[in-house]
Amino acid sequence: MATFTIGFMLAIQFQTTQEPVVRDTRDIRELRRDLLTEQERRQELNTEVEKVQALLVQYESAVDNREHDIIDVLLQQVEVLQIEAGLTEMSGEGLIIKIEALYNDQFYGQARRTPPPDVFRFLVNELNIYGAQEISVGNERIITNSAFRSVNGVTYLNNRRLPPLPIEVRILSDKVEKLHNQMVVSASVEEFEIEGFSLSFEIVDAVELPAYDETRRVRYMEEVKEG
Repeated sequence: MATFTIGFMLAIQFQTTQEPVVRDTRDIRELRRDLLTEQERRQELNTEVEKVQALLVQYESAVDNREHDIIDVLLQQVEVLQIEAGLTEMSGEGLIIKIEALYNDQFYGQARRTPPPDVFRFLVNELNIYGAQEISVGNERIITNSAFRSVNGVTYLNNRRLPPLPIEVRILSDKVEKLHNQMVVSASVEEFEIEGFSLSFEIVDAVELPAYDETRRVRYMEEVKEG
């Protein structure tokens, strides 16, 4: 029995020493991006829970009253969902971020193209974490399924080419001063500088954001037929 036990332990030790140690090879920029993504996801989940709880209270109150109160609650919810989906124009106090070339084109030796998609994603993630409510880049509204992608070195958003520099990012926030102070010293400034671009920030009393004007495609859903 003792011989069997010793042999079993040696076999486990041999197997352990044979397995390679897997190291995390991500650099500091990749780790920081992953952290921002997880922080944003957590914030979105907390916000969604609060909204669902508030809506549940409304429904319970409407059921206790009259039937048309339930219809009013549903209509209000439809309007809220349209706003949250970015299907309406919005305006209010906000922040304007201007993206420009960090170097003179002649000095740099080549014409500057639009910033790559990854730095835009990094910027949007930080804005969401620091309290942005609605965001547009150029004339394109950021919605849930908006995506930055590169086509022949040119960055596209919502399947449309971003305008040439300077590019304006417009943000609505109910805590715009706090958002401004955090973004001025944010990692996004460094990320854009690495790519050869500068960010400038301006608080404005009234900033207008366009509505998302493309057809939204719904997948994996089917109409429920009565009966």
